[in-house]
Amino acid sequence: MTTTTTQTHCPYCSLQCGMRLAGRRVPEVEPWEEFPVNRGALCRKGWSAAGLYGGRERLTSPLVRDRETGEWSAVSWDDALDRVADGIRAAQAAKGPDGVALFGGGGLTNEKAYSLGKLARAALRTSQIDYNGRWCMSSAASAGIRAFGLDRGLPFPLADVEEADVLVLVGSNLAETMPPAARHLDRLRERGGKVVVIDPRRTPTADRADLALQPVPGTDLALALGVLHLLVAAGAVDEDYLAARTTGWSQVRESVAAWWPERVERVTGIEAHELRALAAMLGASPRVMVLTARGAEQHSTGTDTVLAWINVALALGMVGRRGAGYGCLTGQGNGQGGREHGQKADQLPGYRRIDDPSARAHVAEVWGVDPDSLPGPGRSAYELLDALGTDDGPSALLVMGSNIVVSAPNAGRVTERLESLDLLVVCDVVMSETAAIADVVLPVTQWAEETGTMTNLEGRVVLRQRAITPPAGVRSDLDVIAGLASRLSDVPFSTDPEEVFAELGRASAGGPADYSAITYDRIREEHGVFWGGERLFADSFTHPDGRARMHAVEHRGAAELPSADYPVHLTTGRVLAQYQSGAQTRRVRALPDDGPFVEVHPLLAGRLGLAAGEPVRVSTRRGTMTAPARVVTTIRPDTVFVPFHWVGANRLTHDVLDPASRMPEFKVCAASVAPA
Repeated sequence: MTTTTTQTHCPYCSLQCGMRLAGRRVPEVEPWEEFPVNRGALCRKGWSAAGLYGGRERLTSPLVRDRETGEWSAVSWDDALDRVADGIRAAQAAKGPDGVALFGGGGLTNEKAYSLGKLARAALRTSQIDYNGRWCMSSAASAGIRAFGLDRGLPFPLADVEEADVLVLVGSNLAETMPPAARHLDRLRERGGKVVVIDPRRTPTADRADLALQPVPGTDLALALGVLHLLVAAGAVDEDYLAARTTGWSQVRESVAAWWPERVERVTGIEAHELRALAAMLGASPRVMVLTARGAEQHSTGTDTVLAWINVALALGMVGRRGAGYGCLTGQGNGQGGREHGQKADQLPGYRRIDDPSARAHVAEVWGVDPDSLPGPGRSAYELLDALGTDDGPSALLVMGSNIVVSAPNAGRVTERLESLDLLVVCDVVMSETAAIADVVLPVTQWAEETGTMTNLEGRVVLRQRAITPPAGVRSDLDVIAGLASRLSDVPFSTDPEEVFAELGRASAGGPADYSAITYDRIREEHGVFWGGERLFADSFTHPDGRARMHAVEHRGAAELPSADYPVHLTTGRVLAQYQSGAQTRRVRALPDDGPFVEVHPLLAGRLGLAAGEPVRVSTRRGTMTAPARVVTTIRPDTVFVPFHWVGANRLTHDVLDPASRMPEFKVCAASVAPA
């Protein structure tokens, strides 16, 4: 008997590790050694990914909720889509096109992200669309566009990490968030390279480091300014590179003059001798690579923080050199592609700006609509959610690929806004926390039940191929989009992913993220295709003059500092066995689900009378949660940590936004901690 084997990719993070699925009824995960990103290696989430199938919680019929009784009723697809279309018409009749909003996700395929953006702009003509990727790496994206003229998470293959002499990881717990990538750290060190980890917690990634620094949360920017100050003082900057390839250096050099090590120590908590050791290491190394992640980016100063670290890489003359430079470690599976093709409030496919007349004309021609009919920029993700149900905000919302109740900052307020809507529609595979408060829930295909492309953290476009048949009664998100579009407009929408990808290619042609030369066949043959080329910036940056832009930035600190009532810093993050809001991983039996916890240093625990394993109440100005204490020496004594995979953590987090990227300040706020 022949077993069918399908080459596909992991359903989780931005590595998009290659894997094989064997069998069609009960799939088994097998290694795919030839795929270059992971060479057959997978983390425990990847190996157990087949556990997503066959669960009793899987939704297989559209559901409608009675608001008076709270009871759910199964309805036909036509009935469900008719109800949604009627609700959208009512919202737009009352409030105009922007009476309806769409909220997407960084886990949607490129085809879905593109179609969702097209549904908003061409069929519904609403400006009110954004996605949870705004909360992933938008600060790095904003900084990359300002500095280089282009945003691609890593402008080089991930394997180039092994060639660096010094790798600086700012706010990344690589060993837990994307374990197959951690082998590159080991190989770098085996050949004599050094790893530096900057994180308020001493994580498993820091255990692989030669130098681990634990700054006060929210002070990574000041640390970068101090590093550059010392590089200038030591004469370690590459003046020839700066003169030939950048602008703005004189202003940046002047801006770091006052950030001597002792001042940095007072702000960051990093001792001056440690800062000097880091700067000396960087200044003496031929190839330096700086990678940022959410720990540095999810701040109200996230864009400036990334710009400060980009300034360090540029000052050393590293950007564009092999085995060196700057990159961002994308989080979500399609965090890169998801923002390139129209889910963001200010963008059209191909990473074009929606307020650019030439971009509007190009995309409108592909869609067969009048450019003047396309809306302008809308609200960013949190601002959109905060406006729901208000007098000038949308009264209907379609959610696709996001569990907002768990993942949004200041989640208690966001949940209230969701509950105030006249119509909330959620497409999901299970009854997530967000689906549970919806009016209509549409059961959709997941991962290996469908075909579509993803763009991983390197800008490598990969192909997830359908390996198993979805349950009866389940439809793809493309079917949902096409079904609504046919009821609400005369704009054609394909449900065939390869046709949609070809249209995406035409719409993106000539844009910053141009996919027009990529086909499914090429992806299969080449094990993924890099848009823009394998390595960027070797000879030129993407600004019209070919130069990188250096930006003088200043440390401002977190928007909310500790006070008498809220005396400690709260930070959040991920754990090894869970992913994002946990809607998938918490339902996989092979993955341990120990629930939320509060990580506390022994000094703080002793002062507050907290005992390991006992319930702890954490409060901020926005909410309160209770979870068991974990007393550990790996966190700063002035900081507590809570993972965000369960309801609770984001009821505490701050919703203040970065002025450029509109990223909320997930990573630091003021909190109080006490025995429950």
